[in-house]
Amino acid sequence: MSAVAVARSSLATSLARYGRSWGLWILLLIAPIGARFWVPRGDGSTIMITIQGVMPAMNSAVIGVSLGVVVSTLLLPVAYAYLRASTTRRQPWQVEEVTAGSRVAIALGRFGADVTLLFAVLAALSAAGLFLSWLMLPPGTVRPLATLFALWAIAAPALMGLAAIRILWDALPLLRGPLGDLAFFVLWMFALASPIATADATPGYWQNMADYGGFVRPLIHGTGEKDPDFAIGFTKGSPKTMPIDVEAGLTAPGYLASRASWMAIAIAVAVVAGLVYRPHRVRRRAGLGARLHKLLAPGTPPAANPAALPAPTGRLPALGLVIGEASLIGAGRPFLLIASAIVAAGLLLPFDAVHPAALLLLVFALTAHAGRAEAKGMRPLALTAALGPWQRRAAFVTAGTGWAAALTLPAALRAGDVTALGTATATGAVAATVAATLAAVSGSAFAPRLFLLILWYGYVSR
Repeated sequence: MSAVAVARSSLATSLARYGRSWGLWILLLIAPIGARFWVPRGDGSTIMITIQGVMPAMNSAVIGVSLGVVVSTLLLPVAYAYLRASTTRRQPWQVEEVTAGSRVAIALGRFGADVTLLFAVLAALSAAGLFLSWLMLPPGTVRPLATLFALWAIAAPALMGLAAIRILWDALPLLRGPLGDLAFFVLWMFALASPIATADATPGYWQNMADYGGFVRPLIHGTGEKDPDFAIGFTKGSPKTMPIDVEAGLTAPGYLASRASWMAIAIAVAVVAGLVYRPHRVRRRAGLGARLHKLLAPGTPPAANPAALPAPTGRLPALGLVIGEASLIGAGRPFLLIASAIVAAGLLLPFDAVHPAALLLLVFALTAHAGRAEAKGMRPLALTAALGPWQRRAAFVTAGTGWAAALTLPAALRAGDVTALGTATATGAVAATVAATLAAVSGSAFAPRLFLLILWYGYVSR
């Protein structure tokens, strides 16, 4: 089978599976909804972009750049969670990995399907931007091509890079699980921070390459200032506006070349993903690695006794369910070792140092168990239990809250602050609720894990 035929088959299969995914419609709606809150309206109901403390004056190109901010700050993490948790996350690798088909062709086919999907979302965002331009700008000043050029020049390379990262993560066993989500979170935060750190540099190709999101350089270059005060968020900006020549930033030396380079890098990463693809195999560990794995692995369960009598019905089934959920959240020796270290640290370190570590541990533990419990094959089985899925989810939230309180109890008692224990309990309840809700919606652990990592970073950076 030729590589072209393999790539075409992989592309068509992935697109067909995406077409049957109900989550696709949610993804298509997120971008237009985000546009409503990112494009300034002057009524204080939007997230503002401010330069020198004032907002940029709205025109067609500025609206396109504002929508590009939607992609880099909102759509990238949501789209990553969708790609990792969607219907295509389960692949027939048992068949593919023993065939003679080119892994590069398969990777490029799936990369093409992901890019097509993300460009469809970008097309929906483009339609929303044109509609907003028609509503907000005076008649005769609307320039659709300026809006589309600004948006696609900024967003298309970023979305292609996201698709390439997803393909590369799927190719490497180490990045197929939680470590890959953490790596994406770090890369995303670095991509947001790096262009702001080089904002005062002389415009050029390499300076523009640092702006992966693509929206910082056009805004800053358009001001004509060497060191502008640039901010994004719910900032206290002046009601005044200042004109910004965004189109000069889009055509500045090296900008379009850098965007084309990021697109080429994305395609190259997809090719590399096919070259370095590693099969789904259990590797034998030798020496110290084998002994360490044996030490951290769960113990062997006791053998079943066929002559044993049926277990009696519990007198307190709800309490038993909470205890069971708590044991499943804290399953595994690695969790118990880290939890013990956090509890011991609470006897020596302040609450503000122990609490973030406890929350980070719970982010991975809660999402892992929630993903297992809400998997597609588990839901029909859960309906046969004495207590239904909603009771189990309530028990899950209760158990997660209890774990948060238990991990931080020594630090709170040492500080002598009841408020600290209340904070730990409340944040644990929020984390457990978010994990249960997003896992129930997505059917996997990827979406809640990424969302909780973002919340965790925002909480510790407050």
